[in-house]
Amino acid sequence: MTAGTHDPAGGGIGRALIRRLPLVGTALGLVLAIWLVATNDVGAVAAAFGRIGLLGLAAVVLVRAIIVLLCGLAWARLLAGLAPAETAAFLVLRFVREGINVLLPVASVGGDVVGGRLLTFWGVTGALAAASILADLLIQAGTQALFALVGALLLTRLDGASAAALASWMLHALAVAALALCAFFAVQRSGAARFIERHIAGLARRFAREAAPSAAGGASGVQDALDTVWGRRRWGALAQGIVLHLLAWGLGAAEIWIVLACIGVEGVTVSEVLVIEALAQAVKSAAFPIPSGLGVQESGFVVVGALFGIDAGTALAVSLAKRVPDVVLGLPSLLVWQSLEARRSAVITG
Repeated sequence: MTAGTHDPAGGGIGRALIRRLPLVGTALGLVLAIWLVATNDVGAVAAAFGRIGLLGLAAVVLVRAIIVLLCGLAWARLLAGLAPAETAAFLVLRFVREGINVLLPVASVGGDVVGGRLLTFWGVTGALAAASILADLLIQAGTQALFALVGALLLTRLDGASAAALASWMLHALAVAALALCAFFAVQRSGAARFIERHIAGLARRFAREAAPSAAGGASGVQDALDTVWGRRRWGALAQGIVLHLLAWGLGAAEIWIVLACIGVEGVTVSEVLVIEALAQAVKSAAFPIPSGLGVQESGFVVVGALFGIDAGTALAVSLAKRVPDVVLGLPSLLVWQSLEARRSAVITG
């Protein structure tokens, strides 16, 4: 093959590998989850999970619903005064984004692509919808990293080589993440966003029945929309979104506290629960190619829980309890997604 000749076969192989990455991640996650269960006392896991009870699980679901609502409000603040969609639309679509990300075999941004497309059903331009998703993902990742930093700093106060080693690893990982986030922000504030925009429509077609041409917008439209979203006069709204996200991540610790209290684990402090939640979130986020962090989340709880004297059976029960809201809230959100697709014309005219 001569220099400069395009290799369609090679490109096809690359695209095929990318398309299959979520499926491969799902398989690896299942193997890891099965291995964790097989190498631990299944009876102890079942007994610990059984002690949580229906009321405990209902409380966890309620907390998760509040977390998703806070994230929806943060997303809405990004487009406050810029788009015709009401706050309720952002709240509903935030549940849809979450449901797709945690229940379908897609990478952890698949639901966000669909959410941006669905937002156009409320009259939001494709460029502005895409810009809101890109900005929301950046703020979400940034606030998660900040929350993880709090957890890592709290972890440095613990005695023991294991805690020190984990804290050091977390701080180094967060330093790399900070560089990646700065690069992501630089991309959004430069013409490179045009390259991202050209691929949004193609990504949307993977997760939706059809991708309307307006779902992506013009190449210059997304860049202009990003400039508007990040405008200096909107820093107040952006700050509100950041605070809402931080509240959401911190509230995730309440899920762990509820579960441990129901199981009967005593002596775990608020700071320790914050550390467990922060580090578990960080581990799950780092494994974003694996849908819903399957297996990875469980491993994180086992490793971090051991630092605070929580046995593996209880840690796995906590992880399973945190997956209950994924199903309870996720399944209805998938039905809402399909309903919106079926009633698209009614939504747009309504």
